[in-house]
This record gives sequence, C-alpha cells and structure tokens, in this order.
Amino acid sequence: MEITVAKNKPLVSVIMPSYNTAHLIAGSLDSVLQQTYSDFEIIVVNDGSPDTTRLEMVLAPYLNRIIYVKQENKRAAGARNTAIGKARGEFLAFLDSDDAWLPDHLASQIQLFEENPSLGLVYCNCVSVGDPTRDFMRRCPSHGEATFLALAVEQCQIPVSTVVARKSTLVRAGLFDENLARCDDYDMWLRAAFHGTKIGYTERVQARVNGGRPGSLGVSHAKMAEAYWKILEKADRTLPLTQKDRDVVQKRAKEIHARYLLEEGKVQLREGQLNEATKFLSEANSYLRRCKVSLVLFGLSIAPSSTRKLISLVERIRD
Repeated sequence: MEITVAKNKPLVSVIMPSYNTAHLIAGSLDSVLQQTYSDFEIIVVNDGSPDTTRLEMVLAPYLNRIIYVKQENKRAAGARNTAIGKARGEFLAFLDSDDAWLPDHLASQIQLFEENPSLGLVYCNCVSVGDPTRDFMRRCPSHGEATFLALAVEQCQIPVSTVVARKSTLVRAGLFDENLARCDDYDMWLRAAFHGTKIGYTERVQARVNGGRPGSLGVSHAKMAEAYWKILEKADRTLPLTQKDRDVVQKRAKEIHARYLLEEGKVQLREGQLNEATKFLSEANSYLRRCKVSLVLFGLSIAPSSTRKLISLVERIRD
C-alpha cells in the first residue's frame, strides 16, 4: 500500500520508519511540520507494524502531507532502504518515529552543507526524553574529525535521528545492511566514512530522542555491544582496509567483544544462571582483567548463594 503526495521535487526527503510507534508518531510528524525550513517531503514506512490499525488512524490527518508506504517487516534497515528508494530529495534526513526535532534542525543542518559543500553527512547533539538535562555529547563526546577510524573507536558517535546526508553518498556506500537486526545505522556511517564521505557535526542540541522506551533497540546493553562487535568484525572481513586501519578495527572489536561478554554475564547473574554467568564473566576478564570481575568470580566459586551481593557488585563494573 502506498499513498503519495504530488509536489515539486524537494531538496530534503525525511525518512521515518514506523514499528509499534502509533502512540508516538504524531509528535514526531508535528516536529517535522513545524520546521523553519520547508523544502522537504516526508516518507513514512509502516514496517509490518502490529499496530497498523491504530497507526493508520493516527496518520489519517497527515496523509495530504506525507508519502505513506506499507510493507512486510524488513526491520529498520529495510524500512530505511525502502524510503530511500522513494526519496526524491538530494538530501536524506533521518528521524525515528518516536523521536522529535527542534524547529530549526533542518535549517541548521542544511546550513552546514551550504557553508562546506564538501560535506556528505552531518549530525548534531540531542537530548533524551527521559533526561533532558544531560545531552548526548556529554555522555558520548565527538572529538576531532569524524573519520572512519574515529567512528570505529567511538571517538565520534552519531545519533541516527540527527543525521542529514547526501543521498548519493549513502547509495555509493551500499545503503543499509538489511541482514542486521540492530545498529544498522552505525554500520552505514562506518561504510560511508570508509568510502570517502566527509562528515561534519555541531554540538548544538537539535533533537529529542526516546531510545530507552521498552522494546526499543537501545534497551539491552548486551545486545547493543554484541551488535557493535559483529559490525566491526564485518568491517574487518569485508572492507579493503590498510593494515594500520585493520589493526585498530581488530583491537576495537576485541574490546567490544569483552564488553558484550561482561554485559551478558551480568544478565545471566541477574537471572540466577550461575554457571553461564561464570562462563561469560571469566571470558570477559581474560581480556579486561578487572579486580571487581575477579571478586565476583571468586564469590561465585566459594559462595554462590550470596547472589544478591554479587549482583550489587557486578552492576558497578564498567568495561
């Protein structure tokens, strides 16, 4: 099913996947329609969402302002690729349908391209709906130029709902990998940077993100770490890296793998799976070599019944 709004070719195509966000998407759409910059189209992709009936009721008042596409579930990467295939704009602006932009977001991002035409992708700072006093770049700073290696080691981190990119740069890099269940955006930015996309950013807060809602992809630390580790291994396996770059990527993949093992060990301990917890924490500590992890492992070996104290200790462990 597709509903298309005919208008002159816009400069910007706004890409909005929707899956179980019927209760939030109106706020996201309103934030786009309230932009001070107006040369855009909005493409909403219903990615086989189980709340389709409610979603289409919510979208009804917006149908004269959006392009609505309904498809079988292809996850976030597939929904974004579908929207890109429909996009007429030179630029693609990404907004998850549970997030929102501040009114000058598009104007500010397009200005970055006007000031520096060599840029292929830009991003900016944002705040969490749950904690608007602590912005993203305070927790995850961007330092220096956002190159392939800077992204690989997370010296620069890119919130997807703040990104505006030239469509041609993402097409050249191969679009989003539909085989990835999560973090397909991180994989995309890595490949875009590797293929020569120059990335710019601003520390201005221009969006509000809701990534911690139940069921969202950002909830599980273990699953996120696992996804990052596998994406770095994919980069090592599939990109023609120089030996210097390969060494950095492989080292970082080992670090993120250890982070995954640590987080999975915490999960298993909380669930009372002591043998599994011991296995994951032991493997993590063979790389991390942290005193607290060693203490937890010692506790598991001599006093497995003191699970509550061990959980309290393990929760304070950071990679």
